[in-house]
Amino acid sequence: MFWLVLVTAGAAFSAAASAGPVLSFGAVAAGVIAGSLVHAVSLIRLALRIHHGRSDFGPCRGAGFLGMGALFTGVGVAVTGFVALTTSTAAPGVAAAVTTLVAAPTFLLGLLLLPGTAPTVRARLRRLLDGAGIGVTLCYSVWVLAAATSVLTGPLPGAVTCCVAVTCCVSVAVAVVTGLRAVRHRPAALACAGGSALSIVGLGVFTVLLFELRRPGEPLAPGAGWVSAGLAVAGLALVAGPFLILTGARRADDTPTRPHAADAGGTLAGYPLLVGPVLLAVAVSVTHLLTGGRFDAVAVGLGVAAAMAVAGREGLAARDIRRYARTLATREAHFRALVAGSTDVAIVLDAELVVRWQSPAAARQFGLSDQDVLGRPLTDLLHPADAAPAGDALRAVLAGRQHVLLQARLRDGFGHWRDTESTFSDQRAAPEVGGVVVHVRDVGDRAQLQRSLDVITWTDDQTSLANRRKFLAAVAETHRGSTAEAGCVLVAELDRFESVADLHGPTVADAVLIEAARRLRAAIGPEDLPARLGGAAFAVLTGAPLVHAFALATRVATAFAEPFHLPGHTVHLTADVGVADLHGAAGAEDVLRRADIARRRARQTSRGRDGGRVECYDRSFEAALVRRTDLEQQLPGVVGRGELDLVFQPVVDLGSRLPVGTEALLRWRHPRLGAVPPHEFLPVAEELGLADELGEWALHQACRQLSRWRADGRDLWMSVNASARQLAAPGWLATVATAVDTHCVPAESLIIEVAEASLPDDAGAVEQLAGLRALGVRTAIDHFGTGPTALAHLRRLPVDVLKIDQVLFSEPAGQRAPATPIVDVVVGLARRLGIDVVACGLETESHVDVVRAAGCRLGQGYLLSRPDHAEHVEAYLERHRAPLF
Repeated sequence: MFWLVLVTAGAAFSAAASAGPVLSFGAVAAGVIAGSLVHAVSLIRLALRIHHGRSDFGPCRGAGFLGMGALFTGVGVAVTGFVALTTSTAAPGVAAAVTTLVAAPTFLLGLLLLPGTAPTVRARLRRLLDGAGIGVTLCYSVWVLAAATSVLTGPLPGAVTCCVAVTCCVSVAVAVVTGLRAVRHRPAALACAGGSALSIVGLGVFTVLLFELRRPGEPLAPGAGWVSAGLAVAGLALVAGPFLILTGARRADDTPTRPHAADAGGTLAGYPLLVGPVLLAVAVSVTHLLTGGRFDAVAVGLGVAAAMAVAGREGLAARDIRRYARTLATREAHFRALVAGSTDVAIVLDAELVVRWQSPAAARQFGLSDQDVLGRPLTDLLHPADAAPAGDALRAVLAGRQHVLLQARLRDGFGHWRDTESTFSDQRAAPEVGGVVVHVRDVGDRAQLQRSLDVITWTDDQTSLANRRKFLAAVAETHRGSTAEAGCVLVAELDRFESVADLHGPTVADAVLIEAARRLRAAIGPEDLPARLGGAAFAVLTGAPLVHAFALATRVATAFAEPFHLPGHTVHLTADVGVADLHGAAGAEDVLRRADIARRRARQTSRGRDGGRVECYDRSFEAALVRRTDLEQQLPGVVGRGELDLVFQPVVDLGSRLPVGTEALLRWRHPRLGAVPPHEFLPVAEELGLADELGEWALHQACRQLSRWRADGRDLWMSVNASARQLAAPGWLATVATAVDTHCVPAESLIIEVAEASLPDDAGAVEQLAGLRALGVRTAIDHFGTGPTALAHLRRLPVDVLKIDQVLFSEPAGQRAPATPIVDVVVGLARRLGIDVVACGLETESHVDVVRAAGCRLGQGYLLSRPDHAEHVEAYLERHRAPLF
């Protein structure tokens, strides 16, 4: 749209330039009024939009005042045209001059307030003074030259014309300087400055031409052709100026401009702008005087104004120079205070890494004078072993890497090597420095402390053996170059060491550790590395192959098994040892873990013995050992967490296939480990002493379920498994009696099963079984045929039920019915002794045929029914109504 207005106005002005002054003036006035008002409205709307978006008057003031300048231009031209067409005086020229004198400052104010041009009041004042000095000086030079060359032969211009000319020159100069020295958004600032300059020039030309078109007391008279052309050019400038202003204002950022460092502290960038005009004015004045010319009032006035502008700018310059000098002095004082009081030594190197300057702290910290350091390469001052790394670090800095930290030894002024730490910074691009800055710090105390800490860190303070950290570092170093026969790691731990401190006190325990360390050193070779891992755990790194390492582990276990004879005490301990070779391990931690797994395996297999076993790591039992460890950790508290459950497997009459009883089987459902079978967790429970707790829980749960079934009219018996440890417990009979009484079940409907393999062959077992029979509770031997119980022992054991295992009636492949005679003997003997027989593990019909042929009438197995939860067993019982037993 704006380009269309501009092109249309240009075409109209060109056509009107040949139509005479009256038509030319009217066309120009109409085009200027339309263009100025349209752009003024757009600029004011832009200012209002910026104010609405930012809620701040700062960013919108520039566009607003520029719009007001365009508005004043349009209104002034309209008033001037009206006066020119209705009067015959010089009033039109005066009106145009007033318009110029009002619009020009408005344009400049908007330009100076535009974001990105001059952010501070001081900066705006500099722009005004620079522009005023340039504009007035150029006006002065032109005026003097015109007078000297007799250009001004006619009547001199009036005061109004001179004032307009000076105003235009100064305003254009201020606009150009402001645009060129914009802090940011320079393209937008240049567009606004160019538009403002065009508008001001157009107004000036328009005003001067009106004085040419209208003489006092005369109507609008035709003038020369250049007057009409001048009006067309002025009108085109007055239309193009607001267009450029609007374009630049739209491209400017609407965020407020923060003060620039140059504007805050002063700048000398404006001085070259004044040098040319001032030298020109001086040259013109001198030439005019030498040629005998005289200065009229206008020249004197312009000269005084130019001198005042330059003096004002010089005053600001002097103030800026004083402020800059104070800033430099302050910074220098700060720098000297920092350098003089710093414990770091600053050194400046040139491009060849030769020392060119050092701070005064060098003499105080290292005793180095300038004569000792200046002119020498930095690497010559360092220890020969550290010179090469220092050269690499310096070359890295020169290559562009920053923040390089170097640890090196520096020779001080007394010939001693000092531990130092240096940082480098490439400041070659800074003209004030022009080199590489090195900050050197004395870290001797820290290095000595670090060495002392390393000794403490790598050694066990009780035994003076290597600690875990040093041992792992040595294993890692050996492992990096390991081969198939690179070496092995031994891990040993004194068993029952915790009881030593409890029984004899911590002093005796410490003495045991010291003696164990002495024995460990004596048992190993001179090339082996002994270490204490913590507590009562020791380790050895040996370069021997696995076979020799096993023999070494045996010697260590034997040495630890010897009694510890201490003053007033004799301590007997054993140690299980695990061995792992370095080959195949992922790293030091993995080797140590494997050796510890082997040690734990040795400890588990030595329980119940004297201890002192040695085991080599084997991948085959690692998973089982980890699984067992998980069970040991998770099994305590299993009853309280509600993770135990009972499943029931019916016992069936083989003739009628109807259930006569059930067996309660314990199950463990862990949220992470899943379903854990009884043969996995029951041995662990025995070792942890939890078998009684689990057995008592299972007994009560089974009796509770039996009570419910009997209340529903099902005449069944329930068998519950018990361990040999439970059977031998003093309170076991009372526990069984309490369960029977609590849940109101007949004693004869409860059967306590004990596995044959765990049944002790002593008088205590017979007494406990007899006690159960006295309560009315029946007893059974489970898995008969898999243990050491002889058939002759059945006569003296108070047993009511015999549950024969599948191994007695299962037929091996390729053989024909060899198990039948064995089952016949067992069943016949049990019948003569009055013992009921239950065939367990029935999985095929052939199994049923074998046991039925032998006379066994009760059976249990997957063929008949699998173990299941109570609700599923109840459904099975509904389908198979059991007869009375």
